[in-house]
Amino acid sequence: MWRHVPGADDGRVTEIIAGPSVSPLEILVLSSAVALVLARWLPPAARSRVTVAAGALLVLSALVLGLTGVRWQLLPVLAGAGCALPFACAPLLRRRAGRPAWRARWWLALPGSAACLGLIAAGPVAAWAFPVPVFPEPTGDFAVGTRVVQWTDPQRPETFTADPDDRRTVVVQLWYPAQRSPDGGQRAQYLGRTAEEARTVSEALARGVGLPGFLIDGVPRARSRAVFDAPVADGDGRFPVVLFSPGSSGVRTQNTAWAEELASHGYVVAALDHPYDSAAVVLADGRTITTATHSSGDADEDAKLAADWTAIRAADLGFVLTRLTGQGGRSGRVAQGGQAGRGPDGTEDPLTGRLDTGRVAVAGHSMGGAAALQAARQDHRFAAVVDLDGFPHGPASPALDRPALALTQEVTAGTDPRYLPRLTEALDATTATSYRLTVPGAAHLAFMDGPLYLPPVPTIVGSLGRTRSPRVVAGATLAFLDAVLRNGWDGRGGPGDPADALRAYGGLSAHRPGGGR
Repeated sequence: MWRHVPGADDGRVTEIIAGPSVSPLEILVLSSAVALVLARWLPPAARSRVTVAAGALLVLSALVLGLTGVRWQLLPVLAGAGCALPFACAPLLRRRAGRPAWRARWWLALPGSAACLGLIAAGPVAAWAFPVPVFPEPTGDFAVGTRVVQWTDPQRPETFTADPDDRRTVVVQLWYPAQRSPDGGQRAQYLGRTAEEARTVSEALARGVGLPGFLIDGVPRARSRAVFDAPVADGDGRFPVVLFSPGSSGVRTQNTAWAEELASHGYVVAALDHPYDSAAVVLADGRTITTATHSSGDADEDAKLAADWTAIRAADLGFVLTRLTGQGGRSGRVAQGGQAGRGPDGTEDPLTGRLDTGRVAVAGHSMGGAAALQAARQDHRFAAVVDLDGFPHGPASPALDRPALALTQEVTAGTDPRYLPRLTEALDATTATSYRLTVPGAAHLAFMDGPLYLPPVPTIVGSLGRTRSPRVVAGATLAFLDAVLRNGWDGRGGPGDPADALRAYGGLSAHRPGGGR
């Protein structure tokens, strides 16, 4: 059984377009607060006018923000302004009361002004460190549409629960080439179909890494570049398909910028939520399933658990490909009792006949990369595999017999010493040429959307920059996928080898059949 899950907020939630780190109203509060502090140092003729104007604007702007919602990054700005306000207004009030105006000596006022300005400056710094993410504009010829489906595998029990009748269910988000939408078309909510789902997922992600949820409160406010349920691109051509598995406790939307870039170049990307593994999965019936995968603290036991979880993810990927294949490579909305390729109202799904399930790659980040490697070993329908900085878990056999690309961060003293040997072992045991591409300046979270909204600390997100990180990762992925899925390169020599194109993105090492380099 599988069914369509509604897309956007159906117009009930006001759209918030991702923009600068601070909004125009917040800029007004910031400017008023600075003017209020600096008024003390202006010539007497201007001091009163600036104080009154700045104080009035500050109070009015703060009241409006109080009604619409104050982000935590603005609290130090309001605190600094609040400290300065009594000292700025006191001389004016004393003068109106006919009493002599009193002002502190400059050497007493200077430390106070500096402290207030320091508090005020902390606001934009915090907004810059934890912004509302702004997604890069896709560079391909197509606009991007997105939709969400939910599928249940009647043949596979849910191993994370004790209910013998529970069956494995996955939520899948598709990004696909679409027609250009009219100006003002609503862009897709990031992290969820609705603002409520986005907040639920954001809070779960924050809990998973031990962060207070308020630190990333800008993330669920963001909108991506795709449009929910946009019409599929004109024509009758079929699009290659890329399945994606997120990192441990990751969610289907964690690589949205990467998925949108691929879709703009003519691919359909299907990213999975893995229930009980992803941080939070909101099902069609409103239930939220949070992660049940946790470290045991024992290295050997954790390795066994990771192998088991990777196997479940690999099975999820194979199941989703089966559903996408449907009848002759069709994808569609299926209500209970419906047929593949048909919506609940019996109409044909817009993606029906547009998916080329004879040209399919599987990809993943971190543990999702390990799942992608396993899925490619087990399922010959996958023609290529892309591992985004994923440590291989589980058995290394059978040998991988189709091209693979592993993108890795720069190796440092803090890198798990088992990582590269294990990855090299997996890539060496191939019957097709595979590549490892080391991306200069990349950290582990540079291979997902993290650089768009996390502090630009090199040890966390690398040093490539907020927008360049997803561009580099998507560019290398496209160079590889174009060679395999579009140009027919099979990793066994001949024209179409993507090595030269991949070298533009970092240090490349080739792993050729028989252990050759």
